[in-house]
Amino acid sequence: MKYQIGMMLAVGLLVATAASANRVTGDQNMLELFKSDSKILNKAPKMYDSDVAKPVGTKSYAFDSMFYDSPLREKALESDVKAIFYDGLEYKGKPTRVFAYLGMPKVPAGTKVPGIVLVHGGGGTAFEAWVRLWNARGYAAIAMDNCGTVPEGEYGNWKAHDHSGPGCNDTFGNIELPAKDNWTYQAVATVMLANSLLRSLPGVDRNRIGVTGISWGGYLTCITAGVDSRFKYAVPVYGCGFLGDNSTWLDTFQGMGETNRAKWLSMWDPSVYVGHAKMPVLWVTGTNDFAYPMDSLRKTYRLLDGKATLCLRIAMPHGHGGAGERPEEIYAFAKTFSEKGLPLAKVKATQQDAKQAWSEYTSKSPIKIAELVYTKDTGKWPERKWESLPAKVDSKRVSAELPDGVKVFYFNLTDERGLIVSSEHLEL
Repeated sequence: MKYQIGMMLAVGLLVATAASANRVTGDQNMLELFKSDSKILNKAPKMYDSDVAKPVGTKSYAFDSMFYDSPLREKALESDVKAIFYDGLEYKGKPTRVFAYLGMPKVPAGTKVPGIVLVHGGGGTAFEAWVRLWNARGYAAIAMDNCGTVPEGEYGNWKAHDHSGPGCNDTFGNIELPAKDNWTYQAVATVMLANSLLRSLPGVDRNRIGVTGISWGGYLTCITAGVDSRFKYAVPVYGCGFLGDNSTWLDTFQGMGETNRAKWLSMWDPSVYVGHAKMPVLWVTGTNDFAYPMDSLRKTYRLLDGKATLCLRIAMPHGHGGAGERPEEIYAFAKTFSEKGLPLAKVKATQQDAKQAWSEYTSKSPIKIAELVYTKDTGKWPERKWESLPAKVDSKRVSAELPDGVKVFYFNLTDERGLIVSSEHLEL
């Protein structure tokens, strides 16, 4: 998959305790850094019409993948999508601009609609089809490029523009620069400014705007959730923190040297920020994700003190082009806070004895299927084989006998809408 090429790096070893110690120092320093720019980031940036990368409808990247069996296909083509630039932060003392697609659904005049900010992952850019996917559901949407490019060219090799900030290749390489010139700071700023722009539009309800991001976009969503409390909800897909403890970038951190490694983790690991999130957060990911493994994911969502919801599928594919955009749980979660829709189920901490595991739950939508998901393997998370078996379920409790040899397990609950919510995983 092209997306994976843009994301994959080798796996090595990093001592976790050093990273954890630096998070304590970095936490306050980095939060203050974003706070210092709040007057800029919380003000709607100036917007410009773009004369490049004009919307192309069904010919846009991944349109067919996102709408291949969707009844929303024709409705998506009715929305008003335009290509724009907006002012970003200064980079190395020079002004920057950010490319984006901005789309509004077709609604009666005077109607205020909810909004969503869409954050792409590694190798990606602003995706028109993603904007249309949300427009078709009645949301104003903005998808910005956070790598200084425009969506012309090929996946992972998009065309650079003349007013860009740092590129995505600078994710780790600019740690010697002032913090505000680091890619992560600039990229999070583009997300916050997109929120500010969306909030300024007369047809958008500023109190019903969320954010979702895929892979590196999920990473940025975790950070943004901790520094931009204006968002009503956040949905990182794949992304999480504790990247120095376990992730696909361990060899990269090892190659940075001890000083730069510790500095980067204390400044830009999502664990520094996400625990300060004030909004509900849904994580959508897979058991075998190569970039953001389940142990780092669990450490991350535990920082939210119960504000996290999980949707953890067996071997969920990693990428754009529909895999990360289409899960219905994302839209149901958004609808809860934007349109007063039925919430996803809430699963309490899983418990076990020598032979059985169980968990209590609450759900306004009846649970139709419950499964115990488990692996008997150890070793690298992406390489483990996962299996499932039916679990017993009543109105308050789900339970199952533990098979012999289980090393890790969790519950998946599927409601009558077909939406999945997961419990935390337990390791034996």
